[in-house]
Amino acid sequence: MTDRYDAIKLENQICFPLYVCAKEIVKAYKQYLDELNLTYTQYITMMVMWEHKELRVKEVGKFLYLDSSTLTPLLKRLEEKGYVIRQRSPEDERDLIVKITESGEALKEQAVTIPEKLGMCIEMEPQKAQQLYGLLYDLIGKLTG
Repeated sequence: MTDRYDAIKLENQICFPLYVCAKEIVKAYKQYLDELNLTYTQYITMMVMWEHKELRVKEVGKFLYLDSSTLTPLLKRLEEKGYVIRQRSPEDERDLIVKITESGEALKEQAVTIPEKLGMCIEMEPQKAQQLYGLLYDLIGKLTG
């Protein structure tokens, strides 16, 4: 017979190991991102910008699962660093467009080795990493879909 309070034991929560893993992975990135003067959230934002070059703020938010109240100060800091520019859309002034700058594009060259460096810190078989990746995206789909 199970204890009725088993459901609220920390060890029985899927959210807890996800939280700890996320926290520890961000911590592992820190040493590499400090060299680029980026936070983890700024880094993933730059990843989106390196790939797409120009996006509406709403599109950046969709890629990163971030709302505008989080994204606005984040983009403002990246703009202050000279990595992106924000400007109003000529078609609709309510739309804000984010564009990567030459400095932002140049930063990509410094960042390109980070995934490999991090991979060396996390010893996981490639098959297990792919399985985990798939499971996490399945979960994201269920939570956001």
